[in-house]
Amino acid sequence: MRHEAQAERDVETMTATTKRNHAETTGNLNQVETGQGRAARYVLAGTRLALGWIFLWAFLDKLFGLGRATEADNAWINGGSPTKGFLSFGATGPFKDFYNGFAGAAWADWLFMIGLAAIGTALLLGIGIRVAAATGGLLMVLMWTAVLPPPNNPFMDDHLIYAAVLAVIALLNAGDTWGLGRAWAGLPIVRRMPWLR
Repeated sequence: MRHEAQAERDVETMTATTKRNHAETTGNLNQVETGQGRAARYVLAGTRLALGWIFLWAFLDKLFGLGRATEADNAWINGGSPTKGFLSFGATGPFKDFYNGFAGAAWADWLFMIGLAAIGTALLLGIGIRVAAATGGLLMVLMWTAVLPPPNNPFMDDHLIYAAVLAVIALLNAGDTWGLGRAWAGLPIVRRMPWLR
């Protein structure tokens, strides 16, 4: 009888350990992932991929002049400036002179293009999401300040919404689903410096 009771306790302990390990891999220590939680993960991963494509497309269009926002003659590879047009003619409001002051500067072009490429790539791959979210959020807030007040609302526009969505993506480790986030998180340098996750 004592052996049976001990065996039952051992089975309960193993079951609880298995459930806890599964919950840890899904990011929830209290319960096994529900269907709703799984759906939320997929929606968030899809949102991450969509935002990644928005950043990467902006980079590609400005680099090659693919004819959407940038004509081929104004492409960066053809000597155009990715920042000159917007910062010279699109900037409005209280920071207009500030942005006009470095419109078309080589350092601004390089920082902007490297930022677009790196943020887009990180979001698409699901790696370095925290850094991508912080830098992408900063870029969105800076772009918001360049058009104050926004044309369609006293203060709110899509740049602030994108910044908030980037924060959610980072907080919920959205790079783990449909991305390389788990493998990235397992790298020794990322384990030592979790802000790289």
